[in-house]
Amino acid sequence: MVKLVKHLYIIMKNILLFFCSVFYFFATAQNYYLFVGTYTQTDSKGIYVYKFNGKKGKLTEITNTEKTIINPSFLTVTSDGKYVYACTDTKTDTSGSVSAFSFDKIKGKLTFINKERSNGANPVYITLHNKNKFIINSNYTGSNITVYGINTDGSIKPVSMELQLSGKSVNIERQEKAHPHSAVFSPDYNYFVVPDLGSDMLRCYPFNADNEEPLNPNPPQLGYVVPGSGPRHITFHPNGKFVYCIEELSGTVQAYTFNKGKLDTLQRVLIHTPDTKGPYSASDIHVSPDGKFLYAANRGKENNIAIFSIDDIGKLTHVAYQSTLGEIPRNFTIDPSGNYLLVANQVSGTIVVFKRNQKNGKLKATGTQIKVPMPSCLQMVGAD
Repeated sequence: MVKLVKHLYIIMKNILLFFCSVFYFFATAQNYYLFVGTYTQTDSKGIYVYKFNGKKGKLTEITNTEKTIINPSFLTVTSDGKYVYACTDTKTDTSGSVSAFSFDKIKGKLTFINKERSNGANPVYITLHNKNKFIINSNYTGSNITVYGINTDGSIKPVSMELQLSGKSVNIERQEKAHPHSAVFSPDYNYFVVPDLGSDMLRCYPFNADNEEPLNPNPPQLGYVVPGSGPRHITFHPNGKFVYCIEELSGTVQAYTFNKGKLDTLQRVLIHTPDTKGPYSASDIHVSPDGKFLYAANRGKENNIAIFSIDDIGKLTHVAYQSTLGEIPRNFTIDPSGNYLLVANQVSGTIVVFKRNQKNGKLKATGTQIKVPMPSCLQMVGAD
């Protein structure tokens, strides 16, 4: 009898420890850091960091860079939150730069490490390889892509590779030359895709992080783009089989299948209402963590997010529109749990938090809205 009681005690103790660990995981997993890139022409202090409570959908400011940098317009953050990389000196008379910062989660402090020239004007997008060995930067006005190695202390090495792009398209005012607007790695990090707004091209390059010069400079594989569309940003489906490209000038999402760097046209859908007349100004695009819904932002006349469901073969069906409750939603992000979507309204200077219905994909304003001067990029990582 004593042995039975001891045995039951051990079982109950293990069960209790299991549920305590599960509770701790979910409690800590719902706290995140939100990093905000901005334009500093007005009273912005540069990069802002907030604590995001994923249970309540609330934001609390932690720190900022105190106007020590100019126009940190786009950010990328290491998965552990220890290092932040930013496009800096965007939209200035200089050639632009990329900057590195360390972040102390305990003290909540951002510290500048170093910066390197972007080797092109108007850097607008920066992305990080998952091994934290390389970053890639897109220079919109400079028409080029630059690749940098990263040191073990998080500092950026000088440019290791540079890819100059060429071409133009049918919109004389906006497409007079190549304008790469982003560079996004495939989920396996063996490829990266460059949407070129200026020449209406979607270029896909092999990438080998084991090489000192990781980018394969040979002619890339191309995804078909309708002339005059202006591809801006892309997002991969979590399964890696589908790619969705938001086209700034046409207000359209072009869907592709993706296989070993090959992009094949799957579907093309409008993200604006049929009665909305151009010019259009689509901006950002993301797939929910569960891969069931796609979100695409419209600026200009609409200032909303178009919501689509995604079926098993990657095709989109329109679900709803949601006002961003502000002007010019340049960028947005979905928290890792998939429960919230946060929008950066650049002109109205607000970040608005929406609750996301994971069953139907729709968004509902939570009432949480903070003021940030000219926010242009949102990146989120776990805080614990």
